[in-house]
Amino acid sequence: MAKTVNYSLKAGLFGIGLEAYWNQFEGLEERLKSYLEIVENNLTAFGAEIVNLGLIDTPEKAVQAGHQFRQQDVDLIFLYVTTYALSATVLPVVLRAKVPVIVLNLVPEAAIDYKSFNLISDRTRMTGEWLAYCSACSVPEIANVFKRSNIPFFQVTGMLRHDPAAWDQIREWIEAARVANIMAHNRLGVMGNYYSGMLDIYSNLTLQCATFGGHVEVIEVDELSDLTQHIDKGEVNAMLKEFDLHFDIQPDCSSEELVRSAKTAVALHKLVEKHKLGSMAYYHKGTGNPLNEDAMSSVILGNSLLTSRGIPVAGEYEIKNAQAMKIMDSFGSGGSFTEYYAMDFLDDVVLMGHDGPGHIAIAEGKTKVRPLYVYHGKVGNGLSVEMSVRHGPVTLLSVVETFDGKISLLVAEGESVEGPILEIGNTNSRYKFSIGARKFVEDWNDQGPAHHCAVGIGHIASKIRKLGALLNIKTVQIC
Repeated sequence: MAKTVNYSLKAGLFGIGLEAYWNQFEGLEERLKSYLEIVENNLTAFGAEIVNLGLIDTPEKAVQAGHQFRQQDVDLIFLYVTTYALSATVLPVVLRAKVPVIVLNLVPEAAIDYKSFNLISDRTRMTGEWLAYCSACSVPEIANVFKRSNIPFFQVTGMLRHDPAAWDQIREWIEAARVANIMAHNRLGVMGNYYSGMLDIYSNLTLQCATFGGHVEVIEVDELSDLTQHIDKGEVNAMLKEFDLHFDIQPDCSSEELVRSAKTAVALHKLVEKHKLGSMAYYHKGTGNPLNEDAMSSVILGNSLLTSRGIPVAGEYEIKNAQAMKIMDSFGSGGSFTEYYAMDFLDDVVLMGHDGPGHIAIAEGKTKVRPLYVYHGKVGNGLSVEMSVRHGPVTLLSVVETFDGKISLLVAEGESVEGPILEIGNTNSRYKFSIGARKFVEDWNDQGPAHHCAVGIGHIASKIRKLGALLNIKTVQIC
């Protein structure tokens, strides 16, 4: 297999100015360059590799900058408007780079010190001082040219210093771009086949790749089954120790079932390593093939471990939801497989969860392991996990395929709250929404998602909206 390459996020940065100013206003160019350095340092602190091309002050330099950004393979560009500048110093850069652009309209301070400014006796010095605060001046010109050129752009308006609101937005753009980069290079494994009759989960793999990038690796269940036959006792014992560390194994779990799950968990980890997978969707009955049935009825603990380690696994061959889970996990929020379980109108909550693997890293307490003597609607029996998502703010995400052959993102923010759950050996949580359970369910359903979604901790809808903007995907937030 080819050597794995790490395609880390690269963000381009350039400032703009007007070359004619430098000889007219002493010190202005150096001052603006120092502002650009502040922006670079802040962007670097947000975890991106920054390609800073400095101040671009002529159309000729703009053409060169566009080529440099292309050569450096940047994922997005931050355009820092330092003072008035010609739109001709911007358009060639963005046209050639062909990546999303974020316009930073950041003034050096909250306001000009009018009293001190008006005491300056030299009118030329006054103009130079004013131009150091003049970033807003050329933004309409740039926006006009972008609109007429059909170039999407995004803005952050605020202050260079002491403005957490503005810099939080910039940080979120970096985070969204990093997730887009992860998705573009993700290897999604699909193993098995669809659950027969679940028409909503059938997915267009070409559309997924065209929208998010990445590669889909089609994997035979037989490969996993074969791997289970070559696991030695030492590997099993090591995995059993992993189970003890990460799970609360209930007393009614038999040693035979634990060994069976451990053997399959080792095989799953080897399968993921062999194919360099970053996520996976699976389902298979294995009817008529004892090895396949044995393997597929013992995957839950192993897949839960994989999910908690940044390789989210979605059951029922739900490819769209594997994508949603990977997005959530890449934002650092988890991303557990879930669906409606029931509605509680007394407490105004929606109970949601799923059988199969859960994201145990975002669980409220230690995840329980229980034996199930029947997998409802499926073949076989074995061990399963029971967990609730950590109490506090949560975000739900669904990757939706629409009738017109496109993808949209559906998102909602809510709270995971305390209260009784169904202790049935599945993931299970109680969610409260600002618009109420009834309206949440109706508004969510109105968007036509599949019945699965991903849930993660924290409120990150604004980050998901930015991801949608970078990927040119419609994003709908219902609460």
